[in-house]
Order: sequence, then structure tokens, then C-alpha cells
Amino acid sequence: MKNQTVASLLQEVRERNPLIHNIMNVVVTNFTANGLLALGASPVMAYAKQEVADIAAIAGALVLNIGTLNEVEVEAMKLAGRAANASGVPIVLDPVGAGASAYRTETARSLLAELKIAIVRGNAAEVSNVIGQEWAIRGVDAGAGGGDVGSLAREAARKLGCVVVITGATDFVSDGERTYGVRNGDAILTRVTGTGCLLTSVVGAFAAVESDPLFASVAAVAAYGVAAELAAESTREQGPGSFQIAFLNKLSSVSADDIARLGQVEAIEG
Repeated sequence: MKNQTVASLLQEVRERNPLIHNIMNVVVTNFTANGLLALGASPVMAYAKQEVADIAAIAGALVLNIGTLNEVEVEAMKLAGRAANASGVPIVLDPVGAGASAYRTETARSLLAELKIAIVRGNAAEVSNVIGQEWAIRGVDAGAGGGDVGSLAREAARKLGCVVVITGATDFVSDGERTYGVRNGDAILTRVTGTGCLLTSVVGAFAAVESDPLFASVAAVAAYGVAAELAAESTREQGPGSFQIAFLNKLSSVSADDIARLGQVEAIEG
């Protein structure tokens, strides 16, 4: 996959302004909405079970994020998911904190069992716990863990029957057959709450304009990472608060030239 493809899909998001329905972590709702708007997508945060099916059915993508769970929200996710499946709307799942509690892990697995999920985006610990492997996890953050993350992404994609995105120092994206590594981003992303959650919704925005969920995911991760690098470079001496603002600005302004210059996408054999 070439940097030109990443740039063209980013332009497609900006031109088509897809509606992204998010049922998500209340901690990061505002940041996610602002990030999607900056990118060029149109966010809607709708949680009430009386309306989620209607909204999911007309959205470009549905994003389910289990960061702050309760039984009412889980019911809404399943109602929205069934409506999205019936309407051919891609669903992106973020299994936040899977492995930290039985409830989180079981909820992620239940959503995967009952709905047709197009893409799962998480860290190595979350993804491994969803498929029954054990990696270290503390709260909603991944521990160091161990093993080959690219192979984990490939194995998880095969077991779950969907594209899997595992983010970290290098991001890996796999559909079980094709696997890509993306080496963009900056460590300061880990010092701002919600950057992973926003990325999941950005993946949803790209999936809304690209029918191949693998290419959509790779492009989303690469464009997001390049924007983060540019923001980090401009705020290196200022800290995470300034970075967060600069990052929203860069999501809005990151260009094809930026992606051509900085994008690091590599096909992984195996």
C-alpha cells in the first residue's frame, strides 16, 4: 500500500464528510468529536436505545468503545450494531481494557459473537485477551507483554474473522492474510487521554469511505501517525497540553506532501 493511497483516502474523508456514530467512553467524548471534526468527518454521539438503531442505519460507520461500560450502554451497542449490520454499515470495535476485568473481556467477546464486526482496534494486551491469550495489562493500558505483535494481529484477525489493528511503537494491521506495519506516531500520544480512542473513530471515518477495511485501517493509522509526528515536532518543549491542541490542528491540515514525506507503511511477509 502506497503513501498516495493514504493521501487519497484522507482526501476522500474530507470531501465526503462521513457521519460517524460513536457509542463510547465518556472520558474522551469531547476529544473524539473534535478530532473527527478536525479530520473532516461528522461525529454523532448517540447512546439512548430509543434512537441508536435509527442513527446507526444512516451512518457511514459505527464505532463501539467499551471504555466506560454499563449494562444499558451494552444493550444500546447491540441494538445499534444489529441495525448497522442490516444496513451494511461497517462496525469498528475498541475493546478498551479487555483483560482488566472479566466484565470487559466478556462484553468484547459478546459483541464480536453477536455482531459482524469489520475492524477491531486495540493494544496488544486488549487484543490478546479478547482471543484468549494472556498479556500483562493494568487498567486500560497495555503492559509490556511479549511476543511478536505482527503475528498476534494476524492470528487475531483469523480467529475473529475481521481486520485487526494493534497499536504500539509500531502499529500492525492484518486481515489474517495481508499484514502491514506502520511506523508513524510519537510517544507523547501515550500522555494524552483518549488518543487511542480517537484513532479508533478515525479508523471508522476511513472505513466509511473505503470498502476494504484493511486499506481503510492502514490509511487511517498512517495519516493519524503523521499528524501526531508533526504536532509533536512543533510542541516538543511545551508538553502534552500544547501537543493536544497542535494535534487537532494537524489532523485538519496534514497534507498529501506530509504523508509522502513521512509515511512509513510496510507490507509484512508471513
